[in-house]
Amino acid sequence: MTSLTARLVPGVSAIPAEQWDACAGSANPFVGYAFLTALEESGSVGGRSGWQPVPIVVDGADGAPVAIAPAYAKGHSQGEYVFDHGWADAWERAGGRYYPKLQVAAPFTPVPGPRLLLRDPDAAAALIGAIQAVVAQHELSSAHATFVTPEQLPLFAAAGWLVREGTQFHWQNDGYATFDDFLAALASRKRKAIRKERAAAVAGLTIRHLTGASIGEREWDAFWQFYQDTGSRKWGQPYLTRSFFPLLGEALGERVLLILAERDGVPIAGALNLIGDDALYGRYWGATEEVPFLHFELCYYQAIDAAIERGLARVEAGAQGEHKLARGYVPVSTWSAHYIPDPNFRRAVADFLEQERVAVEGEQAFLGELTPFRRG
Repeated sequence: MTSLTARLVPGVSAIPAEQWDACAGSANPFVGYAFLTALEESGSVGGRSGWQPVPIVVDGADGAPVAIAPAYAKGHSQGEYVFDHGWADAWERAGGRYYPKLQVAAPFTPVPGPRLLLRDPDAAAALIGAIQAVVAQHELSSAHATFVTPEQLPLFAAAGWLVREGTQFHWQNDGYATFDDFLAALASRKRKAIRKERAAAVAGLTIRHLTGASIGEREWDAFWQFYQDTGSRKWGQPYLTRSFFPLLGEALGERVLLILAERDGVPIAGALNLIGDDALYGRYWGATEEVPFLHFELCYYQAIDAAIERGLARVEAGAQGEHKLARGYVPVSTWSAHYIPDPNFRRAVADFLEQERVAVEGEQAFLGELTPFRRG
C-alpha cells in the first residue's frame, strides 16, 4: 500500500465514531466505539487507573483510518487476564523497567476479538509496524496483544511476536432449538444433575431478562451492588465505575442483556452480558444473597437459554472456571501475542512459553475427556 500515515491518538473519543466502527465492525462489541468510549467517559480508564488510552491509527490516502489498534499505556498488569507478573519481576530484577508497557486489548475483558481493527486488511502489517515503532520511540519494554482471534494471530507471528496459548470454556450451540435439546446431548447422569441444580437455584425466585430501555436506574443500582461485591472479593476494588453501566446501556441498547434474580420483587443477584453478532458474552456477576447454584443458573444456564433463543453460535462466559465443564462448556484455546525487543529478555520469555504451551495443551486434552456429553 502507499500513502499510509501512522499517528498516536489521545483516546478513542478523539476519533469520530463512524471512522472507528468502519475499522472495528459490529461482530464484537468490546472493540466498538460505544464500549471503549463508555470506559473513557466513565473514568474506568484514564486518570489514575493505570490504563491510559493511546489508540494507534494508520490513515489511508483519503485521510481516514484504515487500521486502528485499541492500545493502552499500562502502569501495571491488572485487569488483563493474561498474567505476566513473573516476566515483570524477572526483567526488573535484571535491572530493566517493565512498566509502562503497551497493551493492545479491550480493557478488563477476557474476550477474544480483533486487535487489529482493519478497514483495509492490507494495512495490517503497517499497523503492527506502527505498534512496534511506538515501543521503540517511547523506550517501552514490550507490547502485548491479548485475546487475539485465531484469524489474526498469524499476522503477529509473521512480524516475530511471541505467541502464548491459554484456555477458556465456551458453550457451543449445535443447532439446539431448546435447552432440553442441549440436555439430550448430555449423559443421563449429567442431565439429571443440571435439572436438579436449576430447580434448586430458582426456587422462590423470579428470573428476568432485560435489554435496552427496560434497564433503568433501579436495575443499574442493584447491579452496581452485585458488581462491587464480586469486584472487592476478586480484585480488591472494582475496575469499573458506577457511571460506566448506564453509559454502556445507553450506547449499546438491545445488545446489553441483564439477567436478574428477584425475591419478592427485590433483585438479589444479576449477570450482565453483551450480545455480539454470533455470540453471547457473559461479563459480570454478583449477588447480595447466597443461594446454592444461583451463579450457575444466571451465568451459564440462563445464558444458554438466551443464546438458543437468539440463534447465537456460542456463549463465552469469561476467564477460567473448570466448573463450567460440568455445565456443558468445553475447553477452547485462547491466544495472545507479545513483542519484546530486547533479545535476551525475548529469549527467556520464548523458553517459558514453549514449556507453558506443552502444559496447556496437555491440560486441554485431559479436560476434553471430562465433558458431560454422551460418548459415541
